[in-house]
Amino acid sequence: MFVEVSDIKKSYGEGGSYVQVLKGVTVGIKKGEMCVIQGTSGSGKSTLLNCIGGLDEVEAGSIKIDGNEIVGLKGDKLSDYRRDNLGFIFQFYNLIPNLTVRENIQVCEYLTKDALKMDELLNVLGLYEHRDKFPSQLSGGQQQRCAIARALIKNPKLLLCDEPTGALDSKTSRDILILMEKINKQYGTTMIIVTHNNSIKNMVDHVIYLKDGEISKDYLNESKIPAAELEDL
Repeated sequence: MFVEVSDIKKSYGEGGSYVQVLKGVTVGIKKGEMCVIQGTSGSGKSTLLNCIGGLDEVEAGSIKIDGNEIVGLKGDKLSDYRRDNLGFIFQFYNLIPNLTVRENIQVCEYLTKDALKMDELLNVLGLYEHRDKFPSQLSGGQQQRCAIARALIKNPKLLLCDEPTGALDSKTSRDILILMEKINKQYGTTMIIVTHNNSIKNMVDHVIYLKDGEISKDYLNESKIPAAELEDL
């Protein structure tokens, strides 16, 4: 398995405000898979994504990425893990307002020695003609494409996506999902997508449901449909 999560536990608060968010979660994701994590608000799905991304520390358990243990990494080693392995896409694009599209992407391009070709990526994402615009001059879908490009320029082994279509209308959501599907096929990028949208699970290889901090379902999707055919986005 490319991503191996074994019996991880995570809680917040103490005393009367103590909440155990993850209660011994174990999952495995193969290299090149598109995987969706679903669950109601408070189920632990974003926390699980943050633990895999090294943004949250776990209290117990193991997380291995490409065979390398990340639990317990600190400081520079944790930064190296994120730099060398991960791309992040969030619901809110977090673009730097006074930088152009190209400059926003270059912020992450400088972090790697194995960057994808800028112009190729801009073309794949339909951003080439917008490369010199500022975020305020872009639509929501174009801003999300820029955020995706910024994450992908590093050529990450693992792309972590937290509600990547949550702020978009249905047509733009479909366009972004078609794009992510294309990226997965073209670059072989392993993707983990946290989403409330029940339709997205139909386009991916692997579906995981969390309920109250535990895995309630974990299955491979035997009847994938193309993102372009998704309904009710």
